[in-house]
Amino acid sequence: MMHPPLTNVQAELLKVFSRQIPDEDLIELRQVMAKFLLQKSRQRADVIWQNKSYDSTTLDQLLSEDA
Repeated sequence: MMHPPLTNVQAELLKVFSRQIPDEDLIELRQVMAKFLLQKSRQRADVIWQNKSYDSTTLDQLLSEDA
């Protein structure tokens, strides 16, 4: 079975994790990565929101459709 090469993120994470770090640092690193990914997701959502001219009324409509 062929495995694709590592992504740039995977390669960088392997460098970081090639040595043992304290559990406290690992927890902090996870929090930093989660915060980074959340920020990127919010930025992307904001762009989509603006491109589609959504507003609070749109959100209310979307939420009521799922109910």
